[in-house]
Amino acid sequence: MKFLRLSHLFLASACLTGTALADVKLPSIISDNMVLQQDTPASVFGWAEPGEKITVKFAGKSAAATAGPDGKWVTKLEGLTAGTTGELTVSGKNTLTIKNVVVGEVWVASGQSNMEFTVNRGKDAAEETKAADFPMIRMYTVKKNPQTEPADNTEGKWEVCSPQTVPTFSAVGYFFARRLYQTLKQPIGIIHTSWGGTPAEYWTPKPILARDPAFKPITDSWDQAVVNYPKAKAKYDEELAAFKEASKTPPAPGATAPKPPRAPRGGDAFGSPGCLFNGMIAPLIDYTVRGVIWYQGEANARAAELYKKLFPTMIHSWRAAWQNADMPFLYVQLANYMQRHPEPTDTDWARLREAQLQTLEVPHTGMAVTIDIGESKDIHPKNKQEVGRRLALWAEATVYYRDQEYSGPLPSGFQTEDNKIRLTFRNGDDLKASDGGKIKGFAIAGEDRKFYWADAEIQGDHVVISSPQVSNPVAVRYGWDDDPDCNLINKTGLPATPFRTDEWPMAPAK
Repeated sequence: MKFLRLSHLFLASACLTGTALADVKLPSIISDNMVLQQDTPASVFGWAEPGEKITVKFAGKSAAATAGPDGKWVTKLEGLTAGTTGELTVSGKNTLTIKNVVVGEVWVASGQSNMEFTVNRGKDAAEETKAADFPMIRMYTVKKNPQTEPADNTEGKWEVCSPQTVPTFSAVGYFFARRLYQTLKQPIGIIHTSWGGTPAEYWTPKPILARDPAFKPITDSWDQAVVNYPKAKAKYDEELAAFKEASKTPPAPGATAPKPPRAPRGGDAFGSPGCLFNGMIAPLIDYTVRGVIWYQGEANARAAELYKKLFPTMIHSWRAAWQNADMPFLYVQLANYMQRHPEPTDTDWARLREAQLQTLEVPHTGMAVTIDIGESKDIHPKNKQEVGRRLALWAEATVYYRDQEYSGPLPSGFQTEDNKIRLTFRNGDDLKASDGGKIKGFAIAGEDRKFYWADAEIQGDHVVISSPQVSNPVAVRYGWDDDPDCNLINKTGLPATPFRTDEWPMAPAK
């Protein structure tokens, strides 16, 4: 009798499992409060039994799909107009209802810690939180999830923007979304997916990196870390045990407390090339978005020359993944931070900013210059409102075709005139000093490659650079330091980007 009961329970369990497998399922990004992208076929996707017919309905629109051999299905809703709201139903052998759906503009916000930096840590946090009552702004945060292979789902949920939900959301993401909502008068969806301290190679698919010899040091370094991991882990365990034992005794007066050892990489996915693309971008690529905003670069500053190729490669890889070669990609140039040198110098951060500037050559990109709003002693400047606004200016002008200035002065050429160098700029109307004084931040050099601080004279949209110490100048640099003292702006108050006219390699450290 007991055997019959067990058999009955087993059969019931099997039936339930079969039903569960047949049920239509949706990823977390297709959920209550979601924003569907307007004016383009907007994807809805999920899983079902292979061969199962799926119907999606929303606001009088309907679309159909058939689940493939792997159970995956994708369909697209067409003709959606901004501001449309309602419930979205997905029907197969079961029916799912997604509530409070709205149509508008959808952007992805990604990068490292300055994108992860939350509203409640920033400038005027209490006031900004209290004022964050925008039901037509919807926010989604992707849970951190490194993977060795592309994932098809992520943990997270859409939240309606409110004083209760905004404090722990990305500050740059929120302020960008708020500005677009206020100017476009349309619902905005912002999908936040970032991780502090991470380099761009974590966000670039490994197969893309592996096929380019320029990135071989990146892939080789990880492969070696995996090989070395067992021995490194054993050493780490010994050092950790010693640290714990040493920590039981308080340090002597004036002595430094012992520091815990750093865990080695190579034992899990984190740190592998493409690990964050796999876990935190790949699950989003079937979701229709307008574009991307990006704040990253600090983690790559020691390899600025490689970043000149890596960053555009990452952008192209994302566009290929979304199958949108023209997808807008707007990013933040590194802010001023760390040391201000008394004499002209050359630094890793200056060269990383140059790599970001050169990335503007990639079509449909934009760069928010923040060389005037950083903090010398904090790598995470608190004024994220202005960062979001400057990104939004690029979006409004280049994506939504609003007639407005959107960039600070960008170098467009130079020529030598006797003992001076004349610089020309794009976006250079009404050039002036931000503080009303003399233009600062320019340095000039001759063939000996020794730079001296220079005098700068504004002539229309030109700046003429000279120094009595350089009789035959050949090169100019501007804002070329970690934390430069520079003040050139245009009529809208947007700052000029740091730049250089030379291509000289960095001198070896003394």
